[in-house]
Amino acid sequence: MNGTPRGLNRLLLTLLGLVMVVTGVGAVVLATTPPAARWWQAWAGAQLDWLVDYADRTRLLLTSESWIWFAGAAFFLIVVIVMITWIANQGKGRASTLHSYEGNADDDGASGAIRLSCAVAEQALKSALLERSDVVGVSVTSYDFRRQTALKVRVLPRPGVAPHKIAAEISELVAALDELLGLEVPVLLSIGSGARSRFTKAERVR
Repeated sequence: MNGTPRGLNRLLLTLLGLVMVVTGVGAVVLATTPPAARWWQAWAGAQLDWLVDYADRTRLLLTSESWIWFAGAAFFLIVVIVMITWIANQGKGRASTLHSYEGNADDDGASGAIRLSCAVAEQALKSALLERSDVVGVSVTSYDFRRQTALKVRVLPRPGVAPHKIAAEISELVAALDELLGLEVPVLLSIGSGARSRFTKAERVR
């Protein structure tokens, strides 16, 4: 439901995986095949000699260092900036406004804008669910989904609790919330399990 660029992420992960696989296979071949190891030593030695010679011929007058090292530093700096930008773009799509209404003088009321915060629906659902004795943890978040705001409800029930029962009762809560707000809010319900729900001692239901 968020704006994470999944296609680009999968492409980058695929390319990274292929590079790692090729590198691993090459390392195994060099370690187990003497002719390949001798070829690699000869080829890598020639390339290193060429690089050292080229660095000696491209020294700058002011620093007496080759511009190759500055170009390498600039390249890795660009890589770091691109990675930071990529990380910052992960998980976008969180919403803050559940519903907005623009009134005008032609309506029955006064002109103006009304905006309903997502925190209203989030806190209402979360408070109602946390009062249940068969639920260990609850998280409610809001996302922009297909040009409208939707809620994602994640529930961790206690062991032995029927998921369909919780889903039906949460559906009733969502219907009551829709009636209270006067609008229908799309809701994605996720019922999971984790260490917290497995190791938390169940309370006796009276």
